Amino acid sequence: MLPRKPDHYVALGVFRDATQEEIKRAYLESARRLHPDKNVAAGETELFLAVQEAYEVLSNPKRRSLYDATLPPDITGNLDVKHEIIFSRPSLVNLSEPQLLYVLLEVSSREDPEKLPTPPLNICLIVDRSTSMQGEKLDVAKATAIQLLRSLRQEDTFSLIAFSDKAEVIIPAMDATDKKKQENSIQMMHTTGGTEIYQGLRAGIEEIHRAMTSARVNHMILLTDGQTYGDEQECLALAEEAATQGIGISGMGIGHEWNDIFLDALTSKTGGSSSYISKPKDIQRLLVEKFNALASIYADEVTLEFKEQEHIRINYAFRLQPEGGSISIEPTMRLGPILRDASLQILFEFIIEPAALIEDEIALMNGALKMFIAARSTPVPPIRLKISRRVEKEPSMEAPPVRILSALSRLTLYRMQERARLAADEGRFDAAATHLHNLATHLLSQGENSLAKTVLFEADNLESKRKWSAGESKKDIKYRTRALLMSSTKEKT
Repeated sequence: MLPRKPDHYVALGVFRDATQEEIKRAYLESARRLHPDKNVAAGETELFLAVQEAYEVLSNPKRRSLYDATLPPDITGNLDVKHEIIFSRPSLVNLSEPQLLYVLLEVSSREDPEKLPTPPLNICLIVDRSTSMQGEKLDVAKATAIQLLRSLRQEDTFSLIAFSDKAEVIIPAMDATDKKKQENSIQMMHTTGGTEIYQGLRAGIEEIHRAMTSARVNHMILLTDGQTYGDEQECLALAEEAATQGIGISGMGIGHEWNDIFLDALTSKTGGSSSYISKPKDIQRLLVEKFNALASIYADEVTLEFKEQEHIRINYAFRLQPEGGSISIEPTMRLGPILRDASLQILFEFIIEPAALIEDEIALMNGALKMFIAARSTPVPPIRLKISRRVEKEPSMEAPPVRILSALSRLTLYRMQERARLAADEGRFDAAATHLHNLATHLLSQGENSLAKTVLFEADNLESKRKWSAGESKKDIKYRTRALLMSSTKEKT
């Protein structure tokens, strides 16, 4: 049997009807990821050469036309992953006012989770060692780092950065020294200086690059208990750079001094998420959970590329699982990973203006889902994502799907606390308190009495003192309502 010819469109991750602009952009992205100067694994050079060959053919209209004539019919669907789209209602209504539509997107592997290979890891743990970390926080972080080090497989790579106003490489990537020496280096870590997150991130990316290959899950985990000052924009720019290189970032904040808004923005640039650690003793559990989740990744760097339709916009997007978090609405949306045993679920809120309702059926989105499967040596074909709805004269009496209702009921709780925070930031403390009172009512109806008590405490505080309390209640409300959303989703899958 003759060997199968390589598919240049698959190599670049584009559809067969891709424009020249899309082909060029895909080539630049692939070349940046696979360039031999940044990748050390065997086989990466061959993939880079395949991408170059694909671009040389497809960027030349005459060569592309001749090549297209040799291709078999295009196969609809993706052999690696499947996706499902669930709508909050079967149709839109021809109204003279804007209307909402919720869309749940679920993407998962087609294969049995038990049969899926686990990709090797290239993980860098970036630990804040500023003076505020002194005592139990740093002690637990060091003990957990040693635990993670001992759990590594032979094919995994682990590096450790300690930072304050300077960064120090405690364990370099690709370090061949014995584990005992590495553990001693971890034990010698001590607190000093202030918090400058950029220093830690920059050193972390350098270590990730030392073991960087597209066949690994390349990820940085940031652990901090304080705010960074003056370098926020540099950090965000660095996160954008990391995303283009296929490097993920997760953030974990200890206590109540760190800036959760900043950490959310930083991690979402790469499709990651932030976590809240209320007590130092929880550092171990959450770090181990994160490490295990990274080891369970099936497809990484799942992105949605789309063009906005006229008079239609995505007003809100939230990842329900595997890790909850808001998603930035951009032409390329970084959705997060697909785990071996958990699908990727995103809930979109569309706003449709009356001017869009000019046809019997309208397109809400024309886009493409793209991803990388680290355990595979060949590219994953993109998935064409077309979302549309019919337009009817009368509203449908059909009840919304249970999964949509469940997700929305929990998401409502999370968005109530978002609105309360926004109102308080704008000085509208009475409005903020009202949002919190409504949130507490919903929590009590669902049996979440402890959280409802915390919410009512903050509502009274905003009304009487015109500010949030100085403790951990604000973060507690945010991350516990987020956890409720995720637990609800997992129960339905």
